[in-house]
Amino acid sequence: MSAAKPPKKNVVYSQPADTGTGTNVNTQLVYALDYLKSTTNPMRLQDIAIVTNTPLDTDLVLLEKFKSHDRVQYDQKTGLYSYRHDFNFRDKATLLTEIQRQTRRGGGISVRVLKEPWKEAPQAIEELEKEGEVLVTRTVKDGQLRMVFWNEIKPDEESGGKQVEKEFLDLWHQLKVPNDVDLLKALTSGMFFIYVRTSVPRILFAEGLQATASEGPAPKAPSSTKKKGKRSAPRQRQVRITNTHLKGEIDLSRDYHAAGK
Repeated sequence: MSAAKPPKKNVVYSQPADTGTGTNVNTQLVYALDYLKSTTNPMRLQDIAIVTNTPLDTDLVLLEKFKSHDRVQYDQKTGLYSYRHDFNFRDKATLLTEIQRQTRRGGGISVRVLKEPWKEAPQAIEELEKEGEVLVTRTVKDGQLRMVFWNEIKPDEESGGKQVEKEFLDLWHQLKVPNDVDLLKALTSGMFFIYVRTSVPRILFAEGLQATASEGPAPKAPSSTKKKGKRSAPRQRQVRITNTHLKGEIDLSRDYHAAGK
């Protein structure tokens, strides 16, 4: 009797084996950077290598790439590594200062970016919103914080602002931006909403306008190519006499020839 054949294993040889962080230097570098980015405190090189399962402390090529990365900060006194975020703050007062600085430059800040250096940033932003210090935009689906702006005019007597009535706020939030099809229908009917995309979104109401330029064909650019064919004769420009005081004495339409001596 012949021995029974062992059962075949379901092995897909076209797929690479799962080796954790992989063997490619760039892949291992990404793992190390992602972990360093997620931590709030500086770390030793050996600890980063152990947690990420990378040869960061033994592979000289990987170590050089890690040290020379523009997001990696190294403290020579302590020998610790940390991630260089776009913003560096750990309290609500410093957070408000960063929001004010960015708003003065003409824009807001993404809450996701502010959350990277300080995990408690969303909670602090909600507190600042209740205090009237900032204005925020939220996602339509689940109402999560999206962008934050500094509120320059606060609803108090010192700043000169006034609290908007709730009835107006409810009407404001009921306005919806129409899609392309509904917008074209509203244009032809003479009534539509204009969505102004600025640092703080605004919606304006217009009435009695018609869809003219939006429906017309786009103007064609002037063609630089010339039609081939017979060349037309050059036009004869008429001579304009400006020296009227010489009229009758000299024929200015003819070339001047000095009289022979």
